[in-house]
Amino acid sequence: MYNRKLLLILIIATFLMASCSNHFSNSRPKAQQGIMDLTQIQFENHVIQLDGEWEFYWNQLIDPNEIDNGMITGYIDVPSSWNHYKTEKIAISGDGYATYRLTFLTDKKERLALKIPRMHTAYKLWVNGELMGRSGIVGTTKNTMTPQYLPQVAFFEANKGKNEVVIQVSNFYHRSGGILESIKLGSEKQILGLRYKKIAYNIFLFGCLMCMGTYHLALFIFRKKNTSALYFGTFCILIGIRTLLVGECFLIYLFPQFNWEIYHKIMTLTYYLGVPIIWMYFRSVFPTYFNVRILKVAQMIGTVFGALVILTPARIFTVVNPLYQIWTIIAMIYLSTVFIKISANKEKDSWFIVLGASAFLLSTLNDIIFVSVWMNDSGSIFLKTMFRTGDLSSTGLLVFAFANSLLLAKKFSKSLEQEEIITAKLTEVNKNLDKIVLHRTEALVKANEKIEQQKLELEKANRKLKDLSLRDPLTELWNRRKYDESIKLEWERCLKYKRPIALIIMDVDYFKEYNDYYGHLAGDKCLIKVGQTVMSSLSGSNHMVARYGGEEFIVILPDTDKEEAVKIADMLRQNIEALHIFHEQSLASNYVTVSLGVSCTIPDINISYEDLFRAADMALYQSKDGGRNQVNFCTIKS
Repeated sequence: MYNRKLLLILIIATFLMASCSNHFSNSRPKAQQGIMDLTQIQFENHVIQLDGEWEFYWNQLIDPNEIDNGMITGYIDVPSSWNHYKTEKIAISGDGYATYRLTFLTDKKERLALKIPRMHTAYKLWVNGELMGRSGIVGTTKNTMTPQYLPQVAFFEANKGKNEVVIQVSNFYHRSGGILESIKLGSEKQILGLRYKKIAYNIFLFGCLMCMGTYHLALFIFRKKNTSALYFGTFCILIGIRTLLVGECFLIYLFPQFNWEIYHKIMTLTYYLGVPIIWMYFRSVFPTYFNVRILKVAQMIGTVFGALVILTPARIFTVVNPLYQIWTIIAMIYLSTVFIKISANKEKDSWFIVLGASAFLLSTLNDIIFVSVWMNDSGSIFLKTMFRTGDLSSTGLLVFAFANSLLLAKKFSKSLEQEEIITAKLTEVNKNLDKIVLHRTEALVKANEKIEQQKLELEKANRKLKDLSLRDPLTELWNRRKYDESIKLEWERCLKYKRPIALIIMDVDYFKEYNDYYGHLAGDKCLIKVGQTVMSSLSGSNHMVARYGGEEFIVILPDTDKEEAVKIADMLRQNIEALHIFHEQSLASNYVTVSLGVSCTIPDINISYEDLFRAADMALYQSKDGGRNQVNFCTIKS
């Protein structure tokens, strides 16, 4: 009973954490007739959703400097699709293009940021007349536009008083057009934190589900009769792939030119195929409770809709998507009645599956309603109040997978207990039955080997999760993977705002000789002290230091010019030498020193951050060739 309560509390807590966030203002101000008053909002503590009535200019793509001359169609609720909107002449379909405008008021001039969601299916966004972001190519026909899902973050300087957001949106590829998710406004720190947390959580879910899926598929490979492991593993991998396609659309950041049609087909197929597969899993676990004919109907419907996705463009198969959503809800009702019967009959260990599955079904129901036509086309205030966030099904599946793992662990534990009982009985058997004892002992050894193999596979899955860490385990600084992510983001930001960015690469002088002379333990301590010194010497809130590899460290200095970067590099050199770590094998000094290479530039489209790295690396080699324990600067080669 205690374990059941514990798992139930875990499920409830998971949904509370996934669906709630203290970043958002409780007051939830709303735009009225295109104007939102935010003069009472302190953006250091709140993230505001720019929801409410926006000015709506149907079949008009108007730039900010000309919008006052445009003919306003009316006011439209954001977030929602424009499919539900009716003009005096016609009811608007999903195909078309429009311009949105919102004016928001602030009480002071300050630096703010927008978290821009994906829009259906291409957009351009301006703030106070300056282009802040775009996704795809906006056009007035299907041939002149290019669809793309690309959530972004935009930074701007808010004026005291009036501020204007203008968005051009076009759609000829999806059944629903417009702004279907909330645009969020807050401080740079709040918005970046919100985005990074969501990306990190999506990657965490992807890693967990892929490991779970791979592990269960491995169980099936070694034991073909265990079909439940096959279905569950396949389902985990499907939903794991889906986590990269929804929410922050992380796949698009990895592959910006990924075809939108293929992207949408994959995302929809993971949903359509997932329903019959999870149904097959439940039947494999509780075969007497599920009707085979109904399962075949589920498989046939999933196959037909899946074929429709493969053979038709998104503009067609998204039209019938509501039918599959209705079918999914019917399937969930059926599954719920079956789970009630299973619970009533108190099937052995069924509560693990039932509670975990309940969490998954509830989260899936939330996601279906959040993206449904009833939510986005009808403009229902009740639904928007009840269902404020989507993409919970991956979290629900993780809870389900955790419950399934608990059940697996319990089975392992019982197997060990049974093994101990059998061993005790064997010791009491007559000595004349040596052959029988030997036979049973061999069976126990094989069972032990199988359990150990499964334990090793579990440990391997856990190690894969740890590999997702972004910290260097020795120095606790950021590692190279984190550097690669950060330099790309900072480069894009400096490129957008024409700000300088500098890079420092440093290498501990004669570190191999230090290691050989003093030992690797002393070498590790030396690297830790050097890393701590570099970290403590940097005063900028946006400065970032990482251990690039071995005895090499790298520092990103956004918004820093050449003179300041060289000055910082020399300060690092002096601070490290001032540690007075004796190094008798060094030819540069009696103490541990570093050689540093510096490069700085204002990004433009003709160069990349890789060019910046190469220049800093060249400067580092100049420092080494010049006798070490020095700083050199090198410009980017054109």
